[in-house]
Amino acid sequence: MNKGAYQPPPWKKNFPAFRLIGGSVVSFFGDQVYFLTLPLIVWALTGSPLAMGITAFLERLPILLQPFLGVLADRYPRKRLLILCDISRGILIGIIGCLHIAGQLQMWQLYTAAFGMGILSQLYNTAQFASIPSLVLKADLEKANAVNGGLFQAAVLLGPGLGGMIVSVYHPGYALIINSISFFLALAAVLTLPIQPHEAERKNMWREMKEGFAHVFHIKPILYTNLAMMISVFGTTLFLTIMVFHLKEEAQLSATAIGWLLSSGGASAVFGALITPYLKKKWSYRQILWTAAFIGGLSIIGFSQTNSYWVLLVMNATGTMAASIQSPCILTIRQKLTPAGLLGRVQATSRLISWISMPAAALSAGIFSEAISTNFTILLGGLLATAASMVYLHPSLALSSEKEAA
Repeated sequence: MNKGAYQPPPWKKNFPAFRLIGGSVVSFFGDQVYFLTLPLIVWALTGSPLAMGITAFLERLPILLQPFLGVLADRYPRKRLLILCDISRGILIGIIGCLHIAGQLQMWQLYTAAFGMGILSQLYNTAQFASIPSLVLKADLEKANAVNGGLFQAAVLLGPGLGGMIVSVYHPGYALIINSISFFLALAAVLTLPIQPHEAERKNMWREMKEGFAHVFHIKPILYTNLAMMISVFGTTLFLTIMVFHLKEEAQLSATAIGWLLSSGGASAVFGALITPYLKKKWSYRQILWTAAFIGGLSIIGFSQTNSYWVLLVMNATGTMAASIQSPCILTIRQKLTPAGLLGRVQATSRLISWISMPAAALSAGIFSEAISTNFTILLGGLLATAASMVYLHPSLALSSEKEAA
């Protein structure tokens, strides 16, 4: 980092970090409305689980571009990248919302928008991850990631419920307009941030990508969390891709009921994210990650075996809490064990390894559900997510706070 660069204040007075997190939460809120609305739009236009699988496949396909996006996040000013992504996503999703309200939306347009949103969201998330360590003290990274995760889950708490009401009372296109506005509100927060341009040594792009991969494979805690996530993500993507379709067709729930079911999971997820720093005082990362991953996998299995609204609600709440406990731990491991100049590439490489199965899982979800049933698809996802928890038992993840500090 350059001499004279921004020096983060203590956590309680770190208003720039709060603005970054707050802006991201606003866009997360819009994303949760989008998460509920998109499957309902596909269902209204086609009624086909396969069409939903294709849409999710295209949205997740840009994961394969992560090494390239990581280089961009390390080469170019991260603040500019965040601004570019917020503006572009706001315009793109706004156009889709207007087309749907006008009755002119076609599936090819929705497919194109899903792919574009996938690219922009991947770049935004990588740049945002790499920006956090420049805005907070190293000792505050766990707090920042936990608060970021907790507030994200607060968006999960409110977003789907609001989206469900809008879809039920008004046109689904208005929900997409809300999502569009959320990106411009997030942009307003990003514009105020003191994210300084970082020193970037320009090299051959392939060499820069290789440095990211080399670090990930050399640092075992990062590598094994990525491998566990690779298996788990395939299972959870099978589940999440088809979940709204399943609730609509199998459980016969209204858009409002689906929205509140998804929102209810946000409350437990907020709790899960906020208790993570306290769990870390008593448990190692291995204990936390294995326990949360195992319970999360079992909750998906339970979700596949019932159509009872209240049981579905409990299973969803349990799963989202487990996921929100894992996320701050994994992010903090990457940030603490990675030099500042490699953060973008390491995050991108980690996302590639962790999420490389997402496109195939999304498409498989549509195929399995069309050919067999949504129950089978969700059950298979739960079994894979549960099996993935075993990778977290690797000895390298038995990290205590003392070892990390050393």
